[in-house]
Amino acid sequence: MTEIVFTPIGTVRSQFRDPKDMPIQPVGARGIRGTIELDPTYAAGLKDLAGFSRIIVLYHFHRSSGYSLEVVPFLDKTPHGIFATRAPRRPNAIGLSILRLASVDGATLHILDVDILDGTPVLDIKPYVPAFDAYPDERAGWLTTTSGAAGTVRSDDRFCI
Repeated sequence: MTEIVFTPIGTVRSQFRDPKDMPIQPVGARGIRGTIELDPTYAAGLKDLAGFSRIIVLYHFHRSSGYSLEVVPFLDKTPHGIFATRAPRRPNAIGLSILRLASVDGATLHILDVDILDGTPVLDIKPYVPAFDAYPDERAGWLTTTSGAAGTVRSDDRFCI
């Protein structure tokens, strides 16, 4: 396959300096504030984003190296294929969080429900559109029985460098 190279468009600023003991999903980070400091070169791309209450943030798991095709995720004690989890040690260390957008101030996005490590490079931002992005009645595989714990489970060092 051909190598693909991305250039970050900004950086997440959050209270989390260490990957250990962080929320594992935005549902476990309710009310936690942070910012995305966008490179000013891309500020014009934020036009009209303030009209959305949530954004989808794609980012690089910059503190993760290597990958495992089977992992024991935070919400289970059984190994699962990496593509059936949201674990950070992936062939392409790309993360995704759907966050609340509080405001846009120039090239800075003020965000809530932040479950992302401070200093994380942002690859892309997209508006969350409930009519396009919400499918609450779909199957959730093995997570059907464990996803309710995502609000209280915290990370440990199993995926740290």
